[in-house]
Amino acid sequence: MKQVLIVCHPRARSFTMAMAEAYAAAAQNEGGEVIVRDLYRQGFDPLLHAEELPSDEGAQARPDVVAERAVIGDADVFALFYPLWFNAPPAMLKGYIERVFGMGFGYSRFGLQGNEPLLSGRRLVSFTSSGAPQHWVESSGAWDAMRKHFDDHLAAVTGLELIGHHNIGGVTSGMREDVVERHAQAAAATARRIAHGGR
Repeated sequence: MKQVLIVCHPRARSFTMAMAEAYAAAAQNEGGEVIVRDLYRQGFDPLLHAEELPSDEGAQARPDVVAERAVIGDADVFALFYPLWFNAPPAMLKGYIERVFGMGFGYSRFGLQGNEPLLSGRRLVSFTSSGAPQHWVESSGAWDAMRKHFDDHLAAVTGLELIGHHNIGGVTSGMREDVVERHAQAAAATARRIAHGGR
């Protein structure tokens, strides 16, 4: 099984990265292939350019997107790791999804019946963190809104099977190491389940 971890955080040493590293190590220990795409360290360009916009004639991917698709194209599982900012994914990740998972990779050109998903049979899992506690994220409506407008829509357009979204609330710079480790081990446990076909 090949898993692609798409990590989006400006700090190389962050709670987000700790989750991704724990997940990656567990997936590799289960015999899987793991590819990590660290968007900030890559210097990924999140700007969608005019020629990349979907049209009746298709979309023209730029060379950086062509190269990225070649690296991740045969993944069985896509795992996203990112913080919630203003109760939404960071602009860097949003741009990555728009450019890389757009027409020609995530779905085919337009037709009378709409788009045709191209990633059916693959799976998607997300790990996010928020400074606000989880009960607030849920009670404010932010959780349901983000799940509907980002997770569910991405899965519907591309055909990905959404197998989980794990948000850890109350993440702050002063979080104790043992608490970070507990959450990292939970991410590792999820990786092991996924490696064996679970969620």
